[in-house]
Amino acid sequence: MATQGVPVRSRIAVASRASPARTPPAIDAGQTEFDRRRQLCADDLIAHALEKVGRSAFANWSFVEPLHYLVDSLNREAQLSAFGRRAARFDIVRALANLLRLDAAEAIDPGIVARPIVRPLFITGLPRSGTTFLHGLLARDSGNAVPRSWQLIYPYPLRNRFRFGDWRRTRVALQFAAYRFVAPGVADLHPMAADGPQECSDITAQVFHSLRFDSMYHVPYYQDWIGRHDHRDAYRFHKRFLRHLDRQEPGRRWILKSPDHVFALDAIRAVYPDALFVFLHRDPLPVLASQLNLTEALRRSFSKRIDLEEIGRSVSSAIADTADRLCANREESGVLHLSYRSVIAAPIDAVRRIYAHVGLALTPRALERMGQWLKRQKPYCARNHRRQLPEFGLNPREVLARFDRYVQEFALTCEQPSGSRAA
Repeated sequence: MATQGVPVRSRIAVASRASPARTPPAIDAGQTEFDRRRQLCADDLIAHALEKVGRSAFANWSFVEPLHYLVDSLNREAQLSAFGRRAARFDIVRALANLLRLDAAEAIDPGIVARPIVRPLFITGLPRSGTTFLHGLLARDSGNAVPRSWQLIYPYPLRNRFRFGDWRRTRVALQFAAYRFVAPGVADLHPMAADGPQECSDITAQVFHSLRFDSMYHVPYYQDWIGRHDHRDAYRFHKRFLRHLDRQEPGRRWILKSPDHVFALDAIRAVYPDALFVFLHRDPLPVLASQLNLTEALRRSFSKRIDLEEIGRSVSSAIADTADRLCANREESGVLHLSYRSVIAAPIDAVRRIYAHVGLALTPRALERMGQWLKRQKPYCARNHRRQLPEFGLNPREVLARFDRYVQEFALTCEQPSGSRAA
């Protein structure tokens, strides 16, 4: 796209017009005139990010199409509260600014784009099946690299007129503390720490091609766009982003996790041909109950109104789809299958199996650090499963029947309702 010498606003308009035509969803009948006046504008957000970072253009404008779909869906379907609107605006501008910072770093050091990411390990499976616990445990080995929350939110230091120190960790810790105050229900269901390992959905969200948004907001129009598009571009950006993190702390092996990876296995294998996988499996009923409550808590913190039955339908459908994809990939090479129960009952044994699968030696120092972490950090328990399946319009017997093939395929046993639940 030839835009050199063209004013910034004109460049944005050209990039927006280059996106395929779309038909925005109907405006929700519950919106007020105030809501309509306060709507987000994708082009304004792009312009604000360019001004904020002090650059005149993006190196790649392919994010424009998904951004417009997301913004249309947020404006017309998500029923954003005042806080939700501010949070969405902040999140979008931050992601756009990060893209510009990656551009700037690559202009200084073009070699970043050729950095090898060798044999990364992707942890995935059903949500709420111990992936966070396992990721945190593997992160105790200093030879492993994991994306930290503060790195994903701010991959490069922010412009600072005083030029003293790097405050990214502290800034993210304060942001998380503020969010826990606003939405304590989310913290009860999922750990939040600035230095903790984070899911890869936060990486692909920076080009607005991520399933993360559906958990936070009611955005069916955007989600439909996701369902109709291949994930390869998103994972090409994922690799680009990892290369920037790898440049800052080189020489380690990457351990990555997200339940959403299940929906992009073909894309991952295309972008990372030597990738290895760990699939985690768990009794689907507690998985579904936990994910429903987490989705409700997330959406309630950003929206004025939520529909519990819609959450029940969409979340149960997504988890059933996940289970089907896990079954379909059961015999694929490069995949190690572990059960939630085995990981929680014998975490170090699970780690030994993973290291054997990856072909790496587990050092005494790494084992010591993992053992120390296990003494302090038990599997994260969701303390407030306030609602059960019927409150989301779901019949437990019908739900279990939908997962019959998955349960049989991986020989999963029913968990007691009072049992522990790891995120």
